Amino acid sequence: MRRACSPAALLLALVLAACGAAMSRTADDASLSTRVKVALLNQPGLADYRLDARTFQGVVTLSGTVKTQAEADRAVAAARRVHGVRDVRSEIQVQTPHFTIELPTQLPTPQLPTSNSGRTRI
Repeated sequence: MRRACSPAALLLALVLAACGAAMSRTADDASLSTRVKVALLNQPGLADYRLDARTFQGVVTLSGTVKTQAEADRAVAAARRVHGVRDVRSEIQVQTPHFTIELPTQLPTPQLPTSNSGRTRI
């Protein structure tokens, strides 16, 4: 004899299965973010920067600041090589060079014109 499942039991099973899949995907995203961060730290020239990686459904978003576009491109390439990454989006900022101009700390004192007799003309 076959026993029928109640609709409530069937709904509960579906909800639990969906929650399990969502929890698994969240854990996979967290581990993927960690593996991308490790890859960035192991990339020569990028370990000195504070680059962050966030992942949602296998899509990694990189953020932080680097000095050159070439470094930003290398970070994206390193993230793409990590197994499980579906896509990489870059929010990495490239620093613009800052120029500094040194001004004298003390300006010269202006001299008033003098006449031939050595007295100051006003």
